[in-house]
Amino acid sequence: MKNKVLLIGNAGNDPTIKSLDGGRKVANLTIATHDHYKNDKGERVEQTEWHNIVAWGKTAEIIEKFVIKGKQIAVEGKLTHRSYDDQNGVKRFITEVLVNEITLLGK
Repeated sequence: MKNKVLLIGNAGNDPTIKSLDGGRKVANLTIATHDHYKNDKGERVEQTEWHNIVAWGKTAEIIEKFVIKGKQIAVEGKLTHRSYDDQNGVKRFITEVLVNEITLLGK
């Protein structure tokens, strides 16, 4: 079995870039993907899904240089899940795509 995700969408925000000790970078952003279908009345409906994206190292550097809000990109990576406790002590769960390859699309 292989955990592999390929998404093509638009950056929903400017990436957040953090530099860690040793100069390694991590990029966080969201991308929106769109799907279309017809409902039971025959009307076209567009559904938008939001995905949390995380990239490390050279991939994060590419994102830092070239990706801005609205930019169309393709990302390939693996689906990850984690949890954390928020400021009120409530356990939160998050699903992210850990990117190993990015392709810049559009203009």
